[in-house]
Amino acid sequence: MKNLFLAAAAGSVLAACANTAPTDTAEEGVTAEVTETVEAVEVVVEDTIADMAPELCVGMGPQTPRDISSVAGLNTVNFPTAPPASSMNLCNIHTHTNAEHKGPGFSVFVDASDNGGYACNATADLTDAELMPAEGAYQGVVPGQTIEVHWVHTTCDTAPGESLGACVPETCTDPLLRVEAQTFLVVNDPNALDFTQMAEVVDEKGGFYQAGMIPSDTGTPVSFRGSTTGPSYTEAVCSPAQVTWNVRPQCAKLDINSLHKWAEDGNVFNETKSHGVRQLVTAPELLSPIE
Repeated sequence: MKNLFLAAAAGSVLAACANTAPTDTAEEGVTAEVTETVEAVEVVVEDTIADMAPELCVGMGPQTPRDISSVAGLNTVNFPTAPPASSMNLCNIHTHTNAEHKGPGFSVFVDASDNGGYACNATADLTDAELMPAEGAYQGVVPGQTIEVHWVHTTCDTAPGESLGACVPETCTDPLLRVEAQTFLVVNDPNALDFTQMAEVVDEKGGFYQAGMIPSDTGTPVSFRGSTTGPSYTEAVCSPAQVTWNVRPQCAKLDINSLHKWAEDGNVFNETKSHGVRQLVTAPELLSPIE
């Protein structure tokens, strides 16, 4: 873009001087005029581009999602790390299509829209049977697509419920939040993982509400400080929430029919549709260093 502006400016000056007599003095004058014009336009273009670029919300804490393969981050806003999920209450479960994070097992960029994000690396290797359409109650995802599941936990004394509001009830002050995240490649295969088992709420397990099962064989989770996600946030509009994240680095296959059953049977979270994504946060100023 900048080079186009500069080329146009130089071309205009040369065209204006096309009829000038070809003397050494004239050539020196044209060269000087072109140089001055290009330098002036360059300043204007740089100022314009700077004005057009949205400002980073650097006054906020570290943001999410991120590339979990990169440990770099310059955001030093600190807050207490949440306890292990087993010592917190499960308060919400929801999905995003595609993965909001980028990781070793899900690094295929989809696009930069609210429905973009990243796909599992094995997407292109799925069989026709795994890609067979499967209609049902859960919307926003079909076989062959990727979803990122968030199991949200809170230190508040609260029961699982709809939206993130269930995690921070008005009666709870200064809650700590944790998200356990797993990315899945959705397939039409009853032998793949069953989401109803993972989304089951186990009442008061060890004194806390817990998920029935969260995969433990998809690599060592990457832990870091971040925020909430979703398409309403960008690098210019940041989330104020402070969240401890635990993101697993590899994909697992998940049966689409189990998602449909979860929605059909009704769930305490009132989730019937996969959500959009927040685009990857890449500005170091908005990322916490991964320790």
